Amino acid sequence: MPNPMSPDVPTPLRLRVGDGVVDLATREILMPGARGPRRVTPKAIGVLRMLARVPGAVVGRSELLAEVWPDTLPTDDVLTQAITQLRKAFTGETGSVDKRYIETIAKGGYRLTVPVDVMHAESASVADHTAQEAESPPVPHRRPASAIHGHRGWLLVCAALLLLAIGALGVWTTFEAVRTAADPLSGSPGPTPVSLPYRLITNATGFELSPSLSPDASMVAYSASGPGDADRQSTIMVQTTSSAAPRPLSRPPPGARDDLPAWSPDGREIAFARWEANGACRVLLMPAAGIGDEREIARCDGSDLLSFDWLPNGKELLFGTMTGAENETRLRILDPVSGRWRGLDYPGAAGDLDFAPQVSPDGRWIGFIRNPQMGDLWRVPIEGGTPEQITHLGAEFRGWSWSPDGEGMVFGLRVDSEARLYLAQIDDGMIVDMGIEDAQSPSISAANGMMAFVHRRPQFGLYRVESETGEWRRLFTSSGRDSQPILAPDGRQIVFTSDRAGRFELWWSRLDSPDSLRPIAGVRPDTRQPPIWSADSRHLIVTALDDANAPMILEIEPESGRIERLPLSGSRPAQAAYGPSGTLFVIEGAGADEGGTTLVAYDRTTWKPKGRISDVSQVRFDKASGRVFYTRLDASGLWMAPPTLDMGAIVRLSESVPSRWRYRSWSVTEDGAIIYLDAAPSCRSRMSRYRIEDQLLASVDSVCVDPVIHSSTNGLSTANGAWFVSLASEDGSDIGFMTIPPPRLQHAGFFKWLISKRKQAS
Repeated sequence: MPNPMSPDVPTPLRLRVGDGVVDLATREILMPGARGPRRVTPKAIGVLRMLARVPGAVVGRSELLAEVWPDTLPTDDVLTQAITQLRKAFTGETGSVDKRYIETIAKGGYRLTVPVDVMHAESASVADHTAQEAESPPVPHRRPASAIHGHRGWLLVCAALLLLAIGALGVWTTFEAVRTAADPLSGSPGPTPVSLPYRLITNATGFELSPSLSPDASMVAYSASGPGDADRQSTIMVQTTSSAAPRPLSRPPPGARDDLPAWSPDGREIAFARWEANGACRVLLMPAAGIGDEREIARCDGSDLLSFDWLPNGKELLFGTMTGAENETRLRILDPVSGRWRGLDYPGAAGDLDFAPQVSPDGRWIGFIRNPQMGDLWRVPIEGGTPEQITHLGAEFRGWSWSPDGEGMVFGLRVDSEARLYLAQIDDGMIVDMGIEDAQSPSISAANGMMAFVHRRPQFGLYRVESETGEWRRLFTSSGRDSQPILAPDGRQIVFTSDRAGRFELWWSRLDSPDSLRPIAGVRPDTRQPPIWSADSRHLIVTALDDANAPMILEIEPESGRIERLPLSGSRPAQAAYGPSGTLFVIEGAGADEGGTTLVAYDRTTWKPKGRISDVSQVRFDKASGRVFYTRLDASGLWMAPPTLDMGAIVRLSESVPSRWRYRSWSVTEDGAIIYLDAAPSCRSRMSRYRIEDQLLASVDSVCVDPVIHSSTNGLSTANGAWFVSLASEDGSDIGFMTIPPPRLQHAGFFKWLISKRKQAS
């Protein structure tokens, strides 16, 4: 007879979950009225263990996947199947669920809505245990009072021994907590879920964007819009950072969009921008208490690049480059009382766009983003002078804010399939990942180190849209983020980027054979630019990242999986495209201490440059016309040039299409037309087609793909009367709130701080 305490003999552990009994050893769940217990898979029971460890608390999908499916690359589908199986098990005989045992939290995860108790009984099956409970209910045993009085002395001794035991138990518990972090015991309800260092203080459906903290971080202002607002209506909302109900601050007219709230240094006023349906743009001032009228302090008509913040004196506002009617470059300062402007004296190259200026906590510096489409963080003395470049990323920034000590800059950055928060340390140039997923647009209070940010976790799928009717259907099922669908010229192959298998990869498939879908091993694509096919549909040119996160250009043969890194002489390549007769067009970053980019035409036989054009953001080559099309960093519009990139033969085809923010949302069709995916007040995903007539873009037609669903702005393609685009299958955002680490815990110590906070919360 085996020893019942031997590790070889499993000891069942039972839980009472709501009205049901769960046997973790046999994986059986018995509900009242059911004909018998239901057995679930080991993964489903692993999910239940995690949820049961913290009943009532939300456990994130990423935590569940990491703990229950370790050392694998699972998709969300496996977790969804496990949750579905558990919900079916928590039903009665009729199969109908009287109350939801497991609740889905939008953009969060799952939580158990019923109480959980550990049942310390002898080893038995669920069915046997339930039957024994019905036949022999427990009866409490009462001892005579005389026996209690006769053993008072022994009770005192036992009490002392109990205190010693509690102390020993505390030491043992601490040891076990450390040990089980790496190796959870099979007899525990489940591993402790990872607690996030932030909390979400808004929970409305739709979008909450552009947070601005009050000076003491007790309040936050932000722009809010509903998920179905086809006219893009948005309002400035104000609420406490303790998750209280928000109140509307602004009163936009129908069709207007209020955004970019900025709290004054004394906390009494909020400046914000309003874009109206007729194209007018105004900067308004409003009492933070909401009592009083809006007051116009500046016009920004036609601007697609608007940013501003208060100066420390609380009497003036600092503006970044303002495009539109005035088209003013450089940083400027406005006195809202007199309406007078004054410029900041500092040098810069022609065409530089300086965006999102903020004054450092000590009042000595103005930080800003230069050329935000493919830009970097800079700073300049507040009285003017020589600007200093802080980062050398050439990246798409998603907002930024000074660290409380003024020695670093916290910024949002798109990496792979998500936006994350990073800290750039000014003195040594070190950049630290802050470990916060799906985060952007930070706003930090220097007074107490609190930070608000936008938490957005969209899901994107690939769709085929019929150009004549606007009807669309999904290409591949996925719970991940699929984007950049690029169809081959033969119309039979497609590549796209996705995190559907747990990491960001380049995927390939034949459209007539869904089973051919697979990732291309060894390629981590750069999200800034989509891949481009060769004219014979045999090869791809891809911007990718190496092991050191440095960009490189790869040529790939999808059928065989062959990969070759191209020997380019330039630095920081951002995009490459096939040209005629062995020509390769490459967009490269400028030198380490310069901004901007350069489009270079390389001869592939010698790898020597044949021509150059400055400040290019996107390039396409049209084989039919033999022309190069490109967009620029410093302005909206489309340009056309010969393959030699001869400066004297350049033609500007449009001054508005594409806009500088949607410079990746266009393509050239097989018949030489230009397609452009943008948004309109009544249509959030609109496809337009243009022809070149008399060296200008002439509009042909437009189709509303979807009035309320957002499209990805990075990559699309067309063939055989259809468009291939990436559309949001799930979208929305909330405002997150947290304490950022003190200065002494920055750099590598930041991760230790995060771990300590997670353990405290757990």
